[in-house]
Amino acid sequence: MPTNFTVVPVEAQGGERDSAERDAWRQEEEEDNRDRGSGDGISRESSPFINSAEMDRGNMYEGKNMALFEEEMDSNPMVSSLLNKLANYTNVTQGVVEHEADEDSKRKEVKVPRMGTFIGVYLPCLQNILGVILFLRLTWIVGTAGVLESFIIVFMCCACTMLTAISMSAIATNGVVPAGGSYYMISRSLGPEFGGAVGLCFYLGTTFAGAMYILGTIEILLTYISPSAAIFKAEEVGEETEAMLNNMRVYGTCIIILMAIVVFVGVKYVNKLALVFLACVILSIIAIYAGVIKTAIDPPDFPICLLGNRTLSKRSFDVCAKFTERNNETKTTNLWLLFCNSSLPTAMCDDYFSLNNVTEIQGIPGILSGVLIDNLWSTYSEKGSIVEKKNQPSVSGSEDIKIAGRPYVFTDIMTYFTVLVGIYFPSVTGIMAGSNRSGDLKDAQKSIPTGTILAISTTSFIYLSCIVLFGACIEGVVLRDKFGEAVNGNLVVGTLAWPSPWVIVIGSFFSTCGAGLQSLTGAPRLLQAIARDGIVPFIQVFGHGKANGEPTWALLLTAAICEIGILIASLDSVAPILSMFFLMCYMFVNLACAVQTLLRTPNWRPRFKYYHCPSSHK
Repeated sequence: MPTNFTVVPVEAQGGERDSAERDAWRQEEEEDNRDRGSGDGISRESSPFINSAEMDRGNMYEGKNMALFEEEMDSNPMVSSLLNKLANYTNVTQGVVEHEADEDSKRKEVKVPRMGTFIGVYLPCLQNILGVILFLRLTWIVGTAGVLESFIIVFMCCACTMLTAISMSAIATNGVVPAGGSYYMISRSLGPEFGGAVGLCFYLGTTFAGAMYILGTIEILLTYISPSAAIFKAEEVGEETEAMLNNMRVYGTCIIILMAIVVFVGVKYVNKLALVFLACVILSIIAIYAGVIKTAIDPPDFPICLLGNRTLSKRSFDVCAKFTERNNETKTTNLWLLFCNSSLPTAMCDDYFSLNNVTEIQGIPGILSGVLIDNLWSTYSEKGSIVEKKNQPSVSGSEDIKIAGRPYVFTDIMTYFTVLVGIYFPSVTGIMAGSNRSGDLKDAQKSIPTGTILAISTTSFIYLSCIVLFGACIEGVVLRDKFGEAVNGNLVVGTLAWPSPWVIVIGSFFSTCGAGLQSLTGAPRLLQAIARDGIVPFIQVFGHGKANGEPTWALLLTAAICEIGILIASLDSVAPILSMFFLMCYMFVNLACAVQTLLRTPNWRPRFKYYHCPSSHK
């Protein structure tokens, strides 16, 4: 990356060289002052999002090497520069980097390279937006709400974050962009009242996001990676949910203590793993699209066992049949024992089991199968309902015999449209990850609007396309099977991925674990900044920390609030809480932008010109 240099005449020698450098520097400073005629202290730049006047006079030398000697050149080839920036990629805020540098007093002072739009804004936003909901709940949302209503949910949530990003871009281009992230940017631009309101909502949302990511990590671990690691096990039929919640609480408490210790000891370890977490997210997305393409050529073999039109859980049996042939003898299977009182063919069996046949269908028929038509419409249900296949022949049996102990796939919560909106909305948050790094950016006024809007556009395309592809490739009963019981306990989106379901399982595990660490890293520093501003008197104690500025007390409070979310122990219950805090945060950002525009305050002059209707600018 080229740095500032001075053109020195060849005939300048000895003391004349220093004099010429001082004169040239003074002349450049005077030219810069003339260019800053608007009084905002920021040089104009060329951008499709920025109102700019004529190009600077110095642009005629852009891209030309004017160094007299090779030592004065500090430019690298484009590929080498990109690889170097990726190697130094981090997803923590400016304050974290400063604290990390303070801890290592022996390290020589090195000028931190300023980041551009791609590394500094686009990739952090992409990593924070794509997360646990995509891997664990999006298939279930598509199966429950149907493709059409799921499309509406995702479009509505993405439109909300896009409008917020536009308002945030206006705030970011209203004068000097201070270092310190979204809170400092909003509070210094619009005042401490709006800044404090946004900051507190953003802090609580980030803290509960940490709890949600930790719960997602534990769910992946205990459901798909190592079910035998569960401490609490169901002793009787129907106690599986309670045992899982207790496992969530125990494991979650242990993980949050471990993460808090890691953040307290030093965030440089989190910083070094940022690129690994980003790679996990990107590889998982690629694996999903590769799996969709493969279904058109060779669909994977994931048979689903149905009794009538009811989906059966394959955790308790291996053969999807009532009888099997062994040594020229007809014998009953394990499935028979689950519905009958003995293994004899004359045993007394469940009425529904006796009246209906056991059939096997493909769970992933492929993108060319036409299953999209069946998955267009919603299938909302009550808690404890059996997951049933539409248009499948079935004979109703007697309801005298309870079905609680039967190996059916049941729904664990009552579903309706607004519940799914609350569960899905956290998957589109994370749009402030770029503005949180405002102090690291080479040109914050250009990078924050461009990078954030491009990241939201990219993730919106991923989410909307995944909804259509999931509905076109996967059978409806598998989509509504939240924990993959009908596909031998596999992650549903993992069954679609190529080359192996483990790509998604391992990738989602590390990405959610990394997102939890980053939440516990950023939230205490946000609370510390709010406390030091003295907006809320009783939280000023959390502005203190270690000698180098590490927010020790704020970290303890953050871990305690995060523990509340862990004790709730349900991802589906924590996600709507998280949605409320982020919705209030985004509301304040949009309200601040709207009020400043309507009042036409003198200090409100954003250079981002697409934040309002043309008529309001008159």
